[in-house]
Amino acid sequence: MPPLKLAIVGAGPSSFYVAARMLSLLPPTSQHYDSLRIHMYDRLWAPHGLVRYGIAPDHPEVKNCTHKFDTASTDPRLKFFGNVNVALQNNLSPILHAINVPLSTIKAHYTHLLLASGCTVPTPHPLVPYSHHVIPALSLVHWYTSHPSSAAIPPPPLHRSRHVTVIGNGNVALDIARMLLSSPERLSRYDVPAHVLDVLTRSQVRHVSIVGRRGPAEAAFTAKELREMMNLEGTFFVPLDPSVIQEAEAAPKLERQQKRILDLLKKGSALKPGEAEKSWDLSFFRSPIGIRQSTESDSQSPVILNLAHTALSPTKSAVPTGVHSELSTSLVVAALGHSADPNTPWYDPSVGYVRNQAGQVLDSDGKAVRRVYASGWAGIGARGVLATTMMNAYGVADRILGETFPHAFNLDITHAETESVEVLSPELEDEEAPDEIEQAVREGQVTTYEDWRAVDAEEVRRGLETGKERERMCWDEAKEFLRKFKADKAKTFTT
Repeated sequence: MPPLKLAIVGAGPSSFYVAARMLSLLPPTSQHYDSLRIHMYDRLWAPHGLVRYGIAPDHPEVKNCTHKFDTASTDPRLKFFGNVNVALQNNLSPILHAINVPLSTIKAHYTHLLLASGCTVPTPHPLVPYSHHVIPALSLVHWYTSHPSSAAIPPPPLHRSRHVTVIGNGNVALDIARMLLSSPERLSRYDVPAHVLDVLTRSQVRHVSIVGRRGPAEAAFTAKELREMMNLEGTFFVPLDPSVIQEAEAAPKLERQQKRILDLLKKGSALKPGEAEKSWDLSFFRSPIGIRQSTESDSQSPVILNLAHTALSPTKSAVPTGVHSELSTSLVVAALGHSADPNTPWYDPSVGYVRNQAGQVLDSDGKAVRRVYASGWAGIGARGVLATTMMNAYGVADRILGETFPHAFNLDITHAETESVEVLSPELEDEEAPDEIEQAVREGQVTTYEDWRAVDAEEVRRGLETGKERERMCWDEAKEFLRKFKADKAKTFTT
């Protein structure tokens, strides 16, 4: 039995980066090559997490990291088990077709555990509660990426929405604005599901307001995303008051990214006001403090946002000026970030993710939980880009290997000088997954990476027939396709 049998909860980028790093550091020439087994579990039936179900469909270049994941998956020491919800605190999966396996079962079968389940809980606005007219950005993203959890949620009412307001100044806010303002013709060549395109074809959205409580120099979106919005076909940007940009430019020690953003805002969009039917704006220094129903009969703007005008304090926080204004809108989307599921073991409510030090999970008393780790958003919070996730994952992978094989690696690892507690068995006799997982694989209820390769190829084939990147399958379609695919394969093998 190998001394390192690792269970990874989650199969997003962080999980694959950790696995790829560990596999590459123990190549066939290593004396420890056969000392490693990695089993990856995800409640989603398809792998890659946010790469498949979070990145905007019109950004296919960002998904190129999956080539590295595909390569890692060919190593026989790595196995993927999809459609498996590891019930961390007896919590059932919101994805009804996923099978539930208690964490206690996972603990009994592995010597090491990595929590890489991401940040799946959207941050609500304290003064603008969710309703028919206020939705989290995550719901919209899940809808246009056909996330399995979106099957039970009705599509957004874009057919009766002319004005959409997005609260938040990050890349997700720009992604949503771009998806809502893009023509169906532009999106039809990308990985946008047919049912989503159908809704977007009937959409009445003509303007998107992006509201942020601070100024342009503090915006969290990147210059790349802003430039893409400025050049979006059929859409113009409502120019900012020049004083907003001038005040931001006067700030000392602006970073290069900030200067690029300010230059783009001064230049404005390729199309000028009046040259297109659709438009968007950035409402800086505005903080929502309430929402109410409109008393007007115009159903296109059923709600009114009450906005407090703000200014920057010396510490760069937003403070109210005492001035207020109102914004009539059809739909409000809150894009205010995410936190990990509070049911996650060793969750720290003060930061919104798993309590850890350099990837080593700590309990509530600050003691190290031996051979239990956290990586990606589960370990650092919902921030950064894929490169941020990759570097964090590599560090955690190095830590796991360095602690398991201390004499084989000369890796730069920060060891916490702290007491520890034990929750996993240091030695096991079997190399396989729990029996219920193996049985569910045989029954077609749990997917493997081999299953994913077949589905991936079929989605791409179907997309080519209609001139798009791919045509996504839902779970029922994928399950039926795999049943027929395996039956045909078995028939071919027997003949």
